[in-house]
Amino acid sequence: MFVGRLRQACSRGTKTRRWPFVSCCCHLPVRMAKLHSGKGDHLDRTKENTRQQILTEAVMESICDLSPTVKSLSLRVNNEEFSFKAGQWVDFFIPELDDEFTGFSMTSAPGQLEHDGILDLAVKCSEEAPAHWVHHKCQVGSKVRMRVGGDFNFDPQDGDQSKDLLLIAGGVGINPLYSIVQHVVDLHRLSLQRGETAYKPGRTVLLYSARDEGELLFREQILRLCQEVPDMSLQCFVTQQQEFKNPSQFSRPKVGRITQEVLKAELSGLHSDQMLSYICGPPPMIESMAHHLSCLGVDSANIKFEKWW
Repeated sequence: MFVGRLRQACSRGTKTRRWPFVSCCCHLPVRMAKLHSGKGDHLDRTKENTRQQILTEAVMESICDLSPTVKSLSLRVNNEEFSFKAGQWVDFFIPELDDEFTGFSMTSAPGQLEHDGILDLAVKCSEEAPAHWVHHKCQVGSKVRMRVGGDFNFDPQDGDQSKDLLLIAGGVGINPLYSIVQHVVDLHRLSLQRGETAYKPGRTVLLYSARDEGELLFREQILRLCQEVPDMSLQCFVTQQQEFKNPSQFSRPKVGRITQEVLKAELSGLHSDQMLSYICGPPPMIESMAHHLSCLGVDSANIKFEKWW
């Protein structure tokens, strides 16, 4: 059983489908005629990234509010050749806007698409045309086109050495890391079913910083997954909130930013020679976290980051 998508009242039942996982990636020539990037430099910043050849249609299955500023989208994909790796993003084309497009990271695990034909995205509101369309015009049944891209991913194979993961998220940078977290849980479940032949995940630590508690997306879902997987933990931080509800269903997040001292404490519980760190958030945060990790002795080759918005 794979980690399901966000189960809310707006979700709809789906029929199960199965097919082999396809990974067909290559660099595509950038064609500027008729294609317009809604995120300004999204195309420029990702032009060297791997992109799949497949451009496929998807239909909006459900739309939910994750927070006052973020919407969750579930899309049905009826193309069995369309696939992605945990942590990747899609070029998101909107026919209603003459195929103006931007990039959004998947928030669901690859297993959900493989088994249910559904993938999830989370989109923060902004005045940029694609995000504005998602928040104000998109509805169930709306059609879009998508193409998978990105070299920021976690895709271990059977027989690979177990890796500890240090995941660091800032704001909506949680999106690809939530995909990775769910994929780790799927791998954990497979390892219990298949024993020594399957990849066995190492320890996974997620450090998650947001402006306030209302913007800590997926916190409840992640905490539930942490209860299932003993070697998975979540630590939350807020940077612009001082007062908290009492009582609360969640442990109070720490006030302040993720510091080098926090990273040092978490690294002490990980195998440094078998560890990967994935960072996603605002560029200044990524630079700061990568610098701190380097100062703490983490090999730069083991520090992965998504830094294109």
